[in-house]
Amino acid sequence: MVNPRAWLAEAIGTFSLIFFGTLSITLAAVAFGGTDNIAALVMISLAHASIVGIMVYTFGHISGAHINPAVTIPQVLTKKLNLKDGIGYISFQIIGAIIGALAHKAILPQGIEVHFGTQTGPSQLLNFNPISGTIVELIFTFFLVTVIFMAAIHKKAISSLAGISIGGIIFLLHLVGIPLTGASINPARTFGPALVSGFWDYHWIYWIGPIMGGIIAGVIMNYIFFRKEDKIVGEEAEELQDK
Repeated sequence: MVNPRAWLAEAIGTFSLIFFGTLSITLAAVAFGGTDNIAALVMISLAHASIVGIMVYTFGHISGAHINPAVTIPQVLTKKLNLKDGIGYISFQIIGAIIGALAHKAILPQGIEVHFGTQTGPSQLLNFNPISGTIVELIFTFFLVTVIFMAAIHKKAISSLAGISIGGIIFLLHLVGIPLTGASINPARTFGPALVSGFWDYHWIYWIGPIMGGIIAGVIMNYIFFRKEDKIVGEEAEELQDK
């Protein structure tokens, strides 16, 4: 059973992440004269954390509010989500990301100066090393997916705190990750702006790192920290998703 309503929720959620997240980068560059100062760093981190937390509360009960292929893939592999819905989720996440980046371009075309928020690869702090950048993205996404599995998916998690927990880890990852890799932790987050801006440098690290990190976290959480009764799969999961 597929759930197109959830696919649309993923598109809207991903649109909001790309639109508000990347807009904060352009505004920081305009308002603070660059994205490499403390004020800009906090502004961008808060924007990403806030919109993700809000979307968890808005669409969490509809689609789970993945808004990230690196979150969806581990849930397909651990059978929290069926394959057809997984493909639908990822397709609509990418569509939402592209439309979000296009909306940014339409409103603030000067965002091209920062590639409409596209991550630009490993920084000088990492010696511009793509392997280091990939490892950073892998580790960061590992902790993002760990929080999602344990704070939102686990049957004993306190659901009312899911948005706060996920928003909190997003804030932390951006606060320390923006100076390193730009803190994508989300292939769709980088793909949409990259397509619109035409900036593809180091693009591959923002797919490989997050997806690998997400899979490792999902497998470990599911098979080590979930008891049998905590694993909501198959028809039961779909029934809960439809409510």
